[in-house]
Amino acid sequence: MKVKKVCIAFLGNAFNDTRVTNLTRSLKNDGINASVISFDWTSPDFEEIRGETSVFRLRKAGSSVKFYLDFARKLLAELRETKADVFLAGDVYTLPFVAIVAKFKKKRIYYDCRELYPFLAGLRKKKNTQTLIKIIERVFIKHVDLVITTGPMDAQFIQHYYKITNPIVLRNLPQLREPTKRMNLRERLNIVPSQKILLYQGVLFEGRGLEKTIIALKDIKNIHLVLLGSGYLKGKLENLVSEYKLTGRVHFMGTVSQEELVNYTTEADYGLALIENISLSYYYALPNKMFEYISAGVPVISCMLPQMKDIMDAYKVGWIIDVENNSLSDKLQQVISEEVNGKLKERLLTASKELNWDVEYEKVKAQLFA
Repeated sequence: MKVKKVCIAFLGNAFNDTRVTNLTRSLKNDGINASVISFDWTSPDFEEIRGETSVFRLRKAGSSVKFYLDFARKLLAELRETKADVFLAGDVYTLPFVAIVAKFKKKRIYYDCRELYPFLAGLRKKKNTQTLIKIIERVFIKHVDLVITTGPMDAQFIQHYYKITNPIVLRNLPQLREPTKRMNLRERLNIVPSQKILLYQGVLFEGRGLEKTIIALKDIKNIHLVLLGSGYLKGKLENLVSEYKLTGRVHFMGTVSQEELVNYTTEADYGLALIENISLSYYYALPNKMFEYISAGVPVISCMLPQMKDIMDAYKVGWIIDVENNSLSDKLQQVISEEVNGKLKERLLTASKELNWDVEYEKVKAQLFA
């Protein structure tokens, strides 16, 4: 049966999520009606959006149980009213509800296993939550018609761990797009041409090398760190900036929409992708930000985790640093002292033409929505 309509459920704001927006766009380009049920609880004064892509408001105040029950109630109500050939759970949190409703409707069930959820870094000290997520995923993944992963090592791990067959890989690559306007970060942030811009884009969570990078900056005088994103670590990072007297050299610019992101990224001299090996999920990391830097022609400063190192070794688009090494300041100083030559720029351009969403999607769309 040819798929005519797909419903995607996702615990997050779909308009702020590259993977959901890219998949929705590709489906529509292929003539498939795509609807999205998503949620927002972090944007201040957020007003619900209803349409093909809906974003429902959740309130984080109170207990986590109350939050999740409110989410489940709203999601189930929308799923029951939705007609689709395929119901796609965009994360483990939507998986049980999507699986139950799709099974009842006798429709196909897909699961986008974009993380190794039982092994997330943020759950390292929450053993009960880890166990619960592991049980939920193990039970419901058996009822899924197709499991989608974001990297080859993830696919191998999931296949072995849950004893499932043939998960497919759809890497979380960005859409290849040109900047639409200049943000002129140097002028806005008072950064002189002789000083470099080191950019980090993504959530401000532990294990992203951010604390170590800020501490390293105290020994490097000719570089500014620009942070695009938000997260619970922001307060701690601001305290570090104050402690090491780096105010004016570390810039918190908040979350930027997917449409605007490339306009900021292209202004950077280097893109930071230093994931720390603090959990199994991070060990298998292949973050979108790494490919967004490449797409924007920005050299990458990467860590040594295996899937990231494979990309860096294959395309040679920057530098690999051992983030666990205490001499991070020396390594960063060495990197920014090297000239970014024409060959590196050529390799970035070549890589961007291969490592983008449209190329990636074409490889798997026949398996997804035939």
